[in-house]
Amino acid sequence: MAAKSTSCGVIVTDGKRLLLGHATGSPRWDIPKGMAEPGESFVAAAVRELLEETGLRALETALRPLGVHQYRRGKDLALFCWPSPELPNPRELVCTSRFPLRGRMVPELDRFGLFSRDEAVAMVGKDMARLLGGIALDSLCGASD
Repeated sequence: MAAKSTSCGVIVTDGKRLLLGHATGSPRWDIPKGMAEPGESFVAAAVRELLEETGLRALETALRPLGVHQYRRGKDLALFCWPSPELPNPRELVCTSRFPLRGRMVPELDRFGLFSRDEAVAMVGKDMARLLGGIALDSLCGASD
């Protein structure tokens, strides 16, 4: 049996809305996330993926760990929160991470938006919806323990 892989993702939120990117070539939206490189910590991977997929720069110390969650068969999700009183302008974000689609290289995320948790749950894939549905955004922006 193959070892489980772990994707690392960031919920960027002001406690009311969260940032999602639209997955190119898909009807779905998603949080910035991706796989850790060999030897890379989960938080370092989350910071790198956030930068590659949105252009946003976060310090590792600014991310709050939300735990490693069962995500899909054979894949876990190390989830982090980046609480921010002021969310970025989605029109200013740029994804530099690319993949081949129909013979050309395209960005993984082709546009961005800010959504309530309930809106986000309806826009993401079922596995992400299950995780986001169990998170109260306002609790993510409170004082850390």
